[in-house]
Amino acid sequence: MGCCVNRHDLGLLVLRAGTGAVLAAHGAQKLLGWFGGGGIEGTTAAMEAMGFHPPKHSALAAGLGEAGGGVLLALGLATPAAGAAAAGAMAGAVAVHAPAGFFAQGGGYEYPAFLGFAAAAIGLTGPGRYSVDHATGHAFNQPWMVALAFAGSAAAAAAVVGRRARAQVPEPEEF
Repeated sequence: MGCCVNRHDLGLLVLRAGTGAVLAAHGAQKLLGWFGGGGIEGTTAAMEAMGFHPPKHSALAAGLGEAGGGVLLALGLATPAAGAAAAGAMAGAVAVHAPAGFFAQGGGYEYPAFLGFAAAAIGLTGPGRYSVDHATGHAFNQPWMVALAFAGSAAAAAAVVGRRARAQVPEPEEF
């Protein structure tokens, strides 16, 4: 085979760039209103309607998790934190779509689950040779960062999704 191209690292670059670009575009919809999105105001209203509180903080967290995590994944910079942030944002999206079942054509969680799994896999695997992390000697891609980033993201996602679930339970009627 060729002397200089590593297929493993090239595959990670393609996966990172594609997943990161999709996530960044979704985040830009939420934060900036680009690509037909609602911007922060529209996303805040949507978060409130979906039961996320406080809605503006939820809109910012979702937008930053997607846009920031996506850009960082595409670059291969701070890869564990980027993958964890994007996966955490997608956990919230999965919770919203779960009542509609699995498949996206019926409004289900298939698509955000896939993005979340892809982002998590990249964060756990690492960015590969063709990345900013590699160029900087993996200053932001240390083993302890993987554990810290994923533990923090899992805790935050569980708190947000749990708070939303508790708020969605109807109050018992009093007689």
